[in-house]
Amino acid sequence: MKTAPITTGGQVSIPAEVRHRWRTRRVVIEDLGDRLVLRPVPADPIGAAIGSLASPGPSSDEMRATLRGEEAAADHRRATAARPRRSGR
Repeated sequence: MKTAPITTGGQVSIPAEVRHRWRTRRVVIEDLGDRLVLRPVPADPIGAAIGSLASPGPSSDEMRATLRGEEAAADHRRATAARPRRSGR
């Protein structure tokens, strides 16, 4: 654990060994009420995020089939709603 003074201008110096370990020049500061959390921001946040959300999801063919089914159901509902109703008289 390291301690660092806060200047009158609100600045905190992060020790060089910590900066070099994380290889970053920016941090996100999160106020959790009883503590502050500093998280390093990667130099290329988009590049760092690529693949992080990858999961074995549906294939593009499965997605197209799902959408076609939803469109067919919507077409059926529209056709049913457009039919004139017969009166029971």
